[in-house]
Amino acid sequence: MHTTSPLPPLLIFLLAIVIAVPLASRLRLGAVLGYLGAGMLIGPHGLGWVHGGSLLDVLSELGVVLLLFLIGLELSPQRLWVMRRQVFGYGAAQVLASAVLLGTAVYFALHLPLATAVLIGAGLALSSTAFGLQILGERKELPSAWGRLAFALLLFQDLAAIPLIAAVPLLAHGAHSSAALWPQLLRVGGTVLAVVLGGRLLLRPLFRIAAGVQQVEVSTAMTLLVALGTAWLVGAAGASMALGAFLAGLLLADSEYRHELESNIEPFKGLLLGLFFISVGMAANAAV
Repeated sequence: MHTTSPLPPLLIFLLAIVIAVPLASRLRLGAVLGYLGAGMLIGPHGLGWVHGGSLLDVLSELGVVLLLFLIGLELSPQRLWVMRRQVFGYGAAQVLASAVLLGTAVYFALHLPLATAVLIGAGLALSSTAFGLQILGERKELPSAWGRLAFALLLFQDLAAIPLIAAVPLLAHGAHSSAALWPQLLRVGGTVLAVVLGGRLLLRPLFRIAAGVQQVEVSTAMTLLVALGTAWLVGAAGASMALGAFLAGLLLADSEYRHELESNIEPFKGLLLGLFFISVGMAANAAV
């Protein structure tokens, strides 16, 4: 279905959510598989009703951003510090072990160049934070011990993705030195530090002003502004937008507005995250 208006594709997306998710739940498959199946059905490799577009791509990415913002709200800097062993210990061990094992298998089985094997191993060592957290959330397992450990691993993977992405050009042919790596790492580190310091100083006064207006839409707009603005700022520095949203949620986790923020964001997160999973399903070619 080719059209210049974004409304028909959005209507098809919403119809797919309304039909696919209850059907998948009734079949005990989980909402994620329902979204993926709906995307494969309506996408360009299926019935061809919807084709990828910039607006749909942006909306689907916002779902992941808001999911990580809510996850940050449910933590606090103190709880994150308590989890440091799981994040930086088990998380680093999982990424390193998986990358070495997978890279070695690819190197010897497919006889690929070493740089290519390293890149493939490191890429396959990472998981989808959105998929993992969505499945754990559906099963009510995030508060459990294994749910917290899974979240710690996913969080470290998001952090590890920053130097891995920066190192990709160094593995390409014609890369002369590692000098290009450090400016990007310093830029990301400086941006994260600015977000943390600025958030500590500015966020609570801003939300106090928004709450004083006593208009729900102003509080909702402020919440979206902080979550999406921080995500964009960190993403522009070369890191993951989801990591930026997580930092924004983490900075507000101890605030008195935490529960209000959750209620403001939750409806947007659910629908937009559904669009993300459907868009992933649309990109899947069953024939391949």
